[in-house]
Amino acid sequence: MGKRGNGEGTISRRKNGGWMAQYTIHAADGRKRKTVYGKTRAEVSEKLTKAMADRDGGLIFDVGWMAVAEYLDRWLADSARGTVRKSTYDSYKGQLHRYVHPTLGRLALKKLTELHVQGLYRSMLDRGLSARTVRYTHAVLRRAFKQAVRWKYIPRNPCDDADPPKVQREEMRPLDREEARRLLDTAAKPDPNGDPDRFHALYILAVHTGMRPGELLALKWDDIDFESGTLSINRTLSMTGEFAPPKTAKSRRRVRLTTGGVTALRSHRKRQLQERIRFSSLWQDHGLVFPSTVGTPLNHRNVVRAFKDLLNRAGLPAAVRLYDLRHPAPQPKRPSQIRPGTPRTRQHNLHPRHLFPRPARHGRRRNLRNGRSSRLAAKAH
Repeated sequence: MGKRGNGEGTISRRKNGGWMAQYTIHAADGRKRKTVYGKTRAEVSEKLTKAMADRDGGLIFDVGWMAVAEYLDRWLADSARGTVRKSTYDSYKGQLHRYVHPTLGRLALKKLTELHVQGLYRSMLDRGLSARTVRYTHAVLRRAFKQAVRWKYIPRNPCDDADPPKVQREEMRPLDREEARRLLDTAAKPDPNGDPDRFHALYILAVHTGMRPGELLALKWDDIDFESGTLSINRTLSMTGEFAPPKTAKSRRRVRLTTGGVTALRSHRKRQLQERIRFSSLWQDHGLVFPSTVGTPLNHRNVVRAFKDLLNRAGLPAAVRLYDLRHPAPQPKRPSQIRPGTPRTRQHNLHPRHLFPRPARHGRRRNLRNGRSSRLAAKAH
């Protein structure tokens, strides 16, 4: 058999009776010599063939002793930054530095296995962290190591065979018609200064339009057209106070306001102007409909805290979330709405007009019905 070429690998016998093979790779820091071992010459030959095939296909997997923490920081800086929102990037970074670095940070990346990842999840649960937190950590790690596979740092993703805990979905607690009316009535009650709840208009828009809390807090006066009675949703406010475009194209939409919504917004604007005059030296104008007392973006937690206080004053369950206002509870149909032959258990959702019923227009309906009957009779003749 002819002599092997340079870099094609050599097989030799070891002093302990086993076999070894060496071959050359071209790593980022120059040429390196790699070794594979086996009990028989055939086993080593098979390993050598596979290793060289991987080398020739670009699958080198040589990152030296790069630690997991070093790789994750590189992934954050080179891959995650600029491809996700700043708030998402900050969340990724906080999750990794808080939970992953202390446990797996010093481990060599190429030595990381599913057992290490599974052990991380177990330790987080034993510390009393929620399954949701552990599952979010799993999602971040899986994304980071997926990139490591693409960069040829590791042959496979260790998170693929690790099992994160299941998360029990929180049961939504929407308000029914009477509860929604009670909530808004309580918010409308005047305080010692004679003004309603500071977020009264926010609650009305949440119930009437189905807007998300982040969309409400990012709403600006320029987005509202009082003439047409509509508003445009162009941005959202994240939990970190960052303005960002809506998540999807469908989230960027135009919403028609109810009469109650327009009235509440006009009153709210008048109170805001008075507030602006009162705090003129501190006011920072961002054009927001629902800012803080000095015009800056509101913190989500402060709004949630005020909402929980409102629930308590209204005698409503504390389990209701501000987000639940956009999902009204289904209401049983009234007998007049049930068609013959349809199940009486069919439901319909709460609509804002049910909170403020309009006077019945039976005469108009009767005239329309009689007019339609006359037209049908004329066609028959």
